[in-house]
Amino acid sequence: MFPSRNDFLCLTLWIQINFMPAIIECVPNFSEGRDLSIIQTIKNEIESVTDVHLLNVDPGKATNRTVITFIGEPSAVVEAAFLAIQKAGELIDMRKHKGEHPRMGATDVCPLIPVSGITMEETADWAKKLGERVGKELSIPVYLYEAAQKNKSRSNLSVIRAGEYEGFPEKITRPEWKPDFGPAVFDLRRGATVIGARDFLVAYNVNLNTTSVRRANSIAFDVREAGRVKRAGDPVTGKIIKDEKGVPVNIPGSLKSVKAIGWYIEEYGIAQISMNLTNLAVTPLHIAFDEVCRKAEARGIRVTGSELVGLIPLNAMLEAGKYFLKKQKRSAGVSEKELVRIAVISMGLDALSPFRPEEKIIEYLLKDKSAAKLIHLSLSDFADETASESPAPGGGSVAAYLGALGASLAGMVANLSAHKKGWDDRWETFSDWAERAEESKNSLLQLVDADTKAFHELMQAHTLPKFTEAEKAFRKKAIDEATAKAMAVPFQVMKLALDSMQLIKAMALQGNPNSVSDAGVAALCARSAVLGAYLNVRINASGSESDEKISVILTEAKKMEAEAVAVEVEILQLVNLR
Repeated sequence: MFPSRNDFLCLTLWIQINFMPAIIECVPNFSEGRDLSIIQTIKNEIESVTDVHLLNVDPGKATNRTVITFIGEPSAVVEAAFLAIQKAGELIDMRKHKGEHPRMGATDVCPLIPVSGITMEETADWAKKLGERVGKELSIPVYLYEAAQKNKSRSNLSVIRAGEYEGFPEKITRPEWKPDFGPAVFDLRRGATVIGARDFLVAYNVNLNTTSVRRANSIAFDVREAGRVKRAGDPVTGKIIKDEKGVPVNIPGSLKSVKAIGWYIEEYGIAQISMNLTNLAVTPLHIAFDEVCRKAEARGIRVTGSELVGLIPLNAMLEAGKYFLKKQKRSAGVSEKELVRIAVISMGLDALSPFRPEEKIIEYLLKDKSAAKLIHLSLSDFADETASESPAPGGGSVAAYLGALGASLAGMVANLSAHKKGWDDRWETFSDWAERAEESKNSLLQLVDADTKAFHELMQAHTLPKFTEAEKAFRKKAIDEATAKAMAVPFQVMKLALDSMQLIKAMALQGNPNSVSDAGVAALCARSAVLGAYLNVRINASGSESDEKISVILTEAKKMEAEAVAVEVEILQLVNLR
């Protein structure tokens, strides 16, 4: 049975398991998008804090607003946010500010977002600390929102921001709108600031072939969760219908967890639907795009592309790529790079400016570019590195790579089968196979580097001092743990490569007959991966066979070796028959 997606998820978590420090993201919005010197100065303040990583700076001329994204350990992020808010208050004069986007302060909103190793509740506590400091030290009125705000009647950003900068001198004097921190007196130069903790949000704009803000708003009301106010008679000018409590009745829009408005962008000469996708699990990016397309078409308007403001998780792009490929009845079992490319061209994310994945996708920005990985080497460089006098990479890494090649070939046969003329009724089946092959390939590629890393950790453990009894005990524990890992990696290679042979067998039996020889080569690769990894399991277990747990692993590994040999024979027989 080929492994499930959950199996792959577990494996990925197992490969990547490490101590994860608490990491939060901060995405402050500053009311300046035109003066690059001001933006640069605020950026410099953020970068002055050690251990804060600046991910993105996204200025908008029409909105006169800049979104800056940075990430790091909570105390460092909060310090950087404070310095940025302080500097923005010095440089931005809200009395002179004009822009398309709703705003209420020099630093309009400053959300903290949990990334890893920290809960939403803990993130909210950091937001409160930041808000208190801004209010106390800078005397800026601060409102808490989302998870940081206990009062749910004023936790929504749009509710807090209602009236905007122009309306706040009066609003702030009302008892119900007393700031959470800072003076209850509106600062005409700096305005007020909203600080909070929230889930990851994607700011996303869809371009329209119209200049009409009214029509853009109509589409925004069609899709946003809040919808539009219900009216009697004419849906635009009719009398507002209210409930028994006198509250206007709303007609919900078609998309959950979506906020949207329509606006005109002078810079581009078009109207847009500006959306905040507050929960990608509920409404993914591609669904929002397609729904806007559908609603726009119903109103005689065309979507001409879209743009991302800020960053997006990689998975959102991959899911979008798969979605659009499947709409075309094409196999989604293609590389990560191709899925991202399909997502970009399908949603026109490069219509207004180039879309650079390395600058817009969070995971790509977080990659340690200084850490060289074997899987990033060219074929010739990998061969040269293997042939060098260094003991690693060695047979374990090569075995994992052979397994990845076997899965790749199986995926190729699946994709060719999905696209084969006359097999249109079977494309989905082969697409599923291709996706499984891609997952297997990616997991095995991770194990190429994992094996070498495990070897180095084992060698380092053997170099630990052993002069005192305490040192000896610590060294033994380190060696035992490193040995277990050095066995576990090739054991996982064996499991994945063996499981992939079921896919290879299916391709030899059902796949495009013109590629049956490729299935045969895939079987040879997978079988060699299993047998090669088995050699590494055995040698790393040397001297520990008496350990009960290791004995169980060795017994299981021996069974997998025999099964791989038997399945290879079956596959080659199928290949020769076809």
